[in-house]
Amino acid sequence: MHRLLTRSLTATRAPLARGVAAALALTLASSVLAASTSTAAAPTGTGPDRHTGGAWFTSWAASQQNLAPTPLRDQSLRMITHLSQGGDAVRIRVQNTFGDTPLTVDAATVAHSDGKDAATEGRPRAVTFDGRRRVVVPPGGEVWSDTTGLRTAAQDDVAVSLSVSGTVAPGRHDSAFRTNYLTPPGSGDHTADPSGAAYTETTGSTLLVSAVDVRNPRLRGSLVAYGSSVVDGTGSTDCGPDCSRPGANLRWTDDLARRITSELPPTRQFAVANAGIGGTTSAATCPGIGEPVRGLDAAARLERDVLSLHGVTGVLYYYGTNDLPAGCDAARIEASYREVFRRLRAAGIKVYVTPITPRPGYTDQHNRDRHAVGTFVSTWNSCGGTCDGILPFDQVLEDPVRPNSIYPPYDTGDGVHANIAGQQALADIVSLPMLAASARR
Repeated sequence: MHRLLTRSLTATRAPLARGVAAALALTLASSVLAASTSTAAAPTGTGPDRHTGGAWFTSWAASQQNLAPTPLRDQSLRMITHLSQGGDAVRIRVQNTFGDTPLTVDAATVAHSDGKDAATEGRPRAVTFDGRRRVVVPPGGEVWSDTTGLRTAAQDDVAVSLSVSGTVAPGRHDSAFRTNYLTPPGSGDHTADPSGAAYTETTGSTLLVSAVDVRNPRLRGSLVAYGSSVVDGTGSTDCGPDCSRPGANLRWTDDLARRITSELPPTRQFAVANAGIGGTTSAATCPGIGEPVRGLDAAARLERDVLSLHGVTGVLYYYGTNDLPAGCDAARIEASYREVFRRLRAAGIKVYVTPITPRPGYTDQHNRDRHAVGTFVSTWNSCGGTCDGILPFDQVLEDPVRPNSIYPPYDTGDGVHANIAGQQALADIVSLPMLAASARR
């Protein structure tokens, strides 16, 4: 039986001192609440031992960033998740982070999927929350499910289905880079359907479901990629002019997960979770931050999108490309890096950082600031002792002839994002022995 714990992870975070106080209060609450009337269930491992205890690791993630423009109304949704590692059981996270009304989930299931449509492979298995099928997620809150005995392997697709009652605006991750599915409004519960026939509507976003854990005691940790659009996956469906491969899972994080599975020994296997959100910045104080991503800077969402995941041993930090055009100078960017790195390392999580990558729109001053941040990151190969290693993505993407531009074979055409070939090149430059050093057991 899980301990019950109310979790409310709001869209904008309190200042650091208040955040630390809240974290301490949360820790104390989790140790004394053996029972609660809360409707938000937290699995074992969400408390102080969430990074080091047990055999649960986050194998897939999609960070929520806003509310979908179309509300759900008494209907079901089926989100296709792609696991970086498998195990003998799963559990899911459902979030209502941006909602201002309660979210009622009447039923939930998980099932294997071939990733091509809404049908499942085999009959879906029921998911419970503290032993119940129905759960109410409060505004700003989240729930983790109970353990569901679904055996999975690395690179498996898992369909997560939810039946939502009432009318509610669902939280979403904007770009799934694949198709997900919904039944029509008013159609009720179709979570147990192996057929996809009822799921006649589609979306390019991921709704409500933000993480999938696997139970696998052989894994040595979860690595979380944290950053903006190149982490999120923009460009990962681009295979050339008039060519697109949505749903093929070709982000550099997907490629890296496949490298880990095939190249590291069984005793050094890691899950990889993607916590990218396009358009976001590392620093919160850049004057040109757009309203849609305000409050989604690296420090503001660190708790819910990294620290609340399970088994996290390392973070792959890829931020800064949006900070410069948003008006942040090197000093602000470095200050934001130091704050986030300090919080991660205090949690026992290693931090691997990429210098800011090229962009054709950078001004001379942008390039001076980019150089300064790159020097900071490269000092001692450890950000002057504040991080644990470097991901040389800037060297991979930079055009040797035009240093402000992306190498043409890797360019989607916008000069900012890497195509499928570039995504693979980014994954290939990562030192797996360096990442393996993040293992704690």
